[in-house]
Amino acid sequence: MTTTLIPNNTLMTETPEEGRALAVKLSRLIIKATQPDEEARNKMRGVYANDPAMLISIGQVVATEFATIAAANNYWRK
Repeated sequence: MTTTLIPNNTLMTETPEEGRALAVKLSRLIIKATQPDEEARNKMRGVYANDPAMLISIGQVVATEFATIAAANNYWRK
């Protein structure tokens, strides 16, 4: 099974809120692509859910994805 890493094959969104939601989705998809075993991912949740440094790292991944999406959308300037 392959994972689609860019839903609908586009980074274009109508609003920054949609862009942020897409950033979260892309971040989740890269974790799934990196560790395709669902059981293994579920076992690791307890580890990162209780580690502040890991949670901050997750936020950094989302922020990087959001910056990419914002640039692709010309920062929603119309």
